[in-house]
Amino acid sequence: MASTTKKSARSAARKPAARRGSGTASKALSAFSIGALVVAAGAAAWEAFRRLRGPGEPGTVPTDLMGDAHPGPEDRAIDAFRPDPTAPVPASEREALRPATLANGALADA
Repeated sequence: MASTTKKSARSAARKPAARRGSGTASKALSAFSIGALVVAAGAAAWEAFRRLRGPGEPGTVPTDLMGDAHPGPEDRAIDAFRPDPTAPVPASEREALRPATLANGALADA
């Protein structure tokens, strides 16, 4: 009646091996982490380079706005700040320059 099977000491000490996948998710996470570190290091290097380089060219200085008195409506801006009314308008931007109209074709009031 007592036919129990005893496991040998050798088989009792052996644990079943943990089932591990191919590690694709782990490898992807590692690659992502390394990529994030590379991007962060590049951003830090770029910021350090930008700060060490100093300020860039100031561009056109608005001398008409630097005085104590604000220019009036009859004063004109210097040529560098005036829009060019003869500049060609590309077809992709023409719709944005058209006046707003209602469904019946009348102009909308602002």
